[in-house]
Amino acid sequence: MKAFFYLLIMLLLLDCSSVRTIDSWVNKDYTGYSPKKILVVGLTDNLTARRVFEEQLVLSLEERGIHAVESFDVFKTEFTSVRQTEENIQNEVERLAHNGFDAILISAVKGVKEKVAYSSDIYRRDYYWRRFRPYYYMYQDIYLDPSYYEKYNIYNIEATLYDLKEDNVKSLVWVASYDIVDPKAINTTVKDYVKSIIKSLENEAIISSNVKQ
Repeated sequence: MKAFFYLLIMLLLLDCSSVRTIDSWVNKDYTGYSPKKILVVGLTDNLTARRVFEEQLVLSLEERGIHAVESFDVFKTEFTSVRQTEENIQNEVERLAHNGFDAILISAVKGVKEKVAYSSDIYRRDYYWRRFRPYYYMYQDIYLDPSYYEKYNIYNIEATLYDLKEDNVKSLVWVASYDIVDPKAINTTVKDYVKSIIKSLENEAIISSNVKQ
């Protein structure tokens, strides 16, 4: 019986290893907006995760008829490896606009929360909690056995789309917030995250839902 409950907990944890869309907002001034050339940027010091994210999102955008480019192919190495001044960033923006980019999509981790779950035999008979002795006996392991506790992280990630042709407070086209729960494998997690971004952009009518054959 205990093996069954361990299996149940594992299934629940696997189900939690997913991407959840928390919120999505679009600037109403950009109704009918359709970017033509997007630079995709993953702001993370995990170079593997960044490259996988940029590659997958670029591919998904290209499948929908939008020219997209990875920041790895555009930014100089020193631009992402050291802190930049506002002037340096502005110069880079002007260079991007000069090279035909009209939008930039940035993904960044906003925060991380650590959560704790515990596994317990949830299928107890009602009479166990009516008497102290059996109740205490059955549930004491929750406090005495560390294996009952399972720690996992929730990453809050924000994706934003900016219009590079505007340089004011109205240049923000779209922003969405996502929670990534207990990520295990980079490829699987990034794949789910990219799907969520694409779905949000489609729902806001920023990109087409039609995939090119």
